[in-house]
Amino acid sequence: MTSSLQPRTRRQDIFGKSFTAAGGGNPPAKFDSHSHPELVRQRGGLITVPRNLPPPVTGAPGRLTKLLLNVNIQTSLGPVQVMMSPENTVRDLVQAAIEIYVKEKRRPFLCETDPRRFELHYSPFSLESLKPEEKLANLGSRNFFLCTKPSNAACSDEAKKAALSSFPFTRFMDFLL
Repeated sequence: MTSSLQPRTRRQDIFGKSFTAAGGGNPPAKFDSHSHPELVRQRGGLITVPRNLPPPVTGAPGRLTKLLLNVNIQTSLGPVQVMMSPENTVRDLVQAAIEIYVKEKRRPFLCETDPRRFELHYSPFSLESLKPEEKLANLGSRNFFLCTKPSNAACSDEAKKAALSSFPFTRFMDFLL
């Protein structure tokens, strides 16, 4: 009786075999990956894979062709993104970051655009700057901080002002406060 109440429809599974959907009949055939190599069972269902896939290269590791680097420039609000080859040097990165900053007309405007007047650091808190001839692939980071080089003339001017002051100890006192 129950079989007469349920409508019987004939369907075909993915292999072309017919079965009855509601009620009895033959259940869908089990997936056989050997007889259908173009079909692959994935989490969302079956997907078709092209038969002529190139074999994976196992001998040579993947080589980086470009690096996306973020350079924060001193007093700037956001980083400049620079795409460069790993064979380029720190000097090339500084020059490219300054060019992009000026080209995009970012604010605040740079007073100096000569790349030789800038130093590249890993962060604003690192005291040691990176060597200009070092390769980008050897740095181990993709985020950097660009700041102006401290000029020795400015330091010597401050020293001269302190020496000419009639009360050098008051200058020292301001430093302590």
